[in-house]
Amino acid sequence: MSDDPRTHAAPAALRIREDEVELRAIRAQGAGGQNVNKVSSAIHLRFDIPASSLPDAVKERLLALRDSRITQDGVLVIKAQQHRTQDMNRMDALLRLHALVDSVATPPRVRRATQPSFGARQRRRDGKSQRSEVKAGRSKVRPD
Repeated sequence: MSDDPRTHAAPAALRIREDEVELRAIRAQGAGGQNVNKVSSAIHLRFDIPASSLPDAVKERLLALRDSRITQDGVLVIKAQQHRTQDMNRMDALLRLHALVDSVATPPRVRRATQPSFGARQRRRDGKSQRSEVKAGRSKVRPD
């Protein structure tokens, strides 16, 4: 392996423009006492994948994901309500969006079909014949 940093460089992080992300504050569900009924601390993030400025290849891989958060129209919907404050939920939603986009940023490696080597095939046959002899030795002994 070489120590050249260019050979190990990851692709540059994709930028998502702020005007492409729609953030809305909504009331959180679940336990939280009286505060949950008064404060809109949850965040509803919507990101329109086809209309975004992402590269076409990344858009295709995002839309190809079998993710329940992506609607039929290609809109990614993330609901963040884990934290008590709106700012923390906003940060959480944006981090989850970036994590999802970064997960498809690099194209999957193409699998090239290979064949086992001659030695590997030979070892496989030898193992099968040895196993066959072991099993043949378990049969009843017939008097001749």
